[in-house]
Amino acid sequence: MKTSLVTGGAGFIGSCLTERLLERGDHVLVVDDLSTGRSDNLRNVRQHPRFEFIEGSIADAELSARLVDRADEVYHLAAAVGVALIAAQPIQTIERNIYPTQLILDRLGARQRAGDSVRCFIASTSEVYGKNPKSVWQEEDDLVFGSTTKCRWSYGASKAIDEFLALAFHRQYELPVVIGRFFNVVGPRQTGAYGMVLPRFIEAALQGDPLVVHDDGQQVRCFAHVNDVVGAVVALMEKPTAQGKVYNIGSDQPVSILELAEMVRERVNPAAEVQFQTYADAYDASFEDIRRRVPDLTRIRDTIGYAPTYDLPAIIDSVAEAKRAG
Repeated sequence: MKTSLVTGGAGFIGSCLTERLLERGDHVLVVDDLSTGRSDNLRNVRQHPRFEFIEGSIADAELSARLVDRADEVYHLAAAVGVALIAAQPIQTIERNIYPTQLILDRLGARQRAGDSVRCFIASTSEVYGKNPKSVWQEEDDLVFGSTTKCRWSYGASKAIDEFLALAFHRQYELPVVIGRFFNVVGPRQTGAYGMVLPRFIEAALQGDPLVVHDDGQQVRCFAHVNDVVGAVVALMEKPTAQGKVYNIGSDQPVSILELAEMVRERVNPAAEVQFQTYADAYDASFEDIRRRVPDLTRIRDTIGYAPTYDLPAIIDSVAEAKRAG
């Protein structure tokens, strides 16, 4: 039986990945410090005979080494979460993104050099592209960050360091690592507490509150359902040709944030209002945003035949249904 380690496994994506790995027949070790993850996300698997939960930080070097040594595969999803947290706690963002990744890779590298090869998935983000001006982003495109005085860019820069580290371990030690850049992953269990726009809109609509759109609402995003994303992660890890490469993972169907708000209002609560808020009021005066974020999915389609199964109306309905159910 394969033992898979999922860091950040009590989070939104991590808990869904945990369920998928259990369905596959794995023994799954989940480690999470519950700083942003929630134990309730794991309620469906808590009593599963092949599930094991460890409450703790993967930044604990001793714990990290012990868990990595038990794993046949590692899925590293633990990281700082959300724009709101980045703005409020930039030091924590940088430290939580880089140090645990180095601990995991160091331990896997030692196993690799000893002849014990363990596949590893590193969760990255579309934020690494920064403010690259291209209308559609490809994995080999340049990363374009703003000034260091704008803390927004610390998240993307720190995740880019994770990618550099992972690829260095692949080049130097042939560590079988796969990197996935997530683009606006959404679905049931996701909370709006850290600034995630879709659950924030849906929660507001269900409560009869205004849907607050930042700036002019013309920012463009693509939203992918977590089930499609988790399926892609597992498929990439099973594909030897994916090792040592970076993959955009998400949807490539663009929508403006204002259009998203109107879709949520129409499908969840037509009586809800849409209001606008400046970035300065939402975060701080130094905040910068990315106007357009659309991935090129050619590489992942060619590698695993990836094709999202949820369109945006189905995504909105699934999230609204889950939030109504509590």
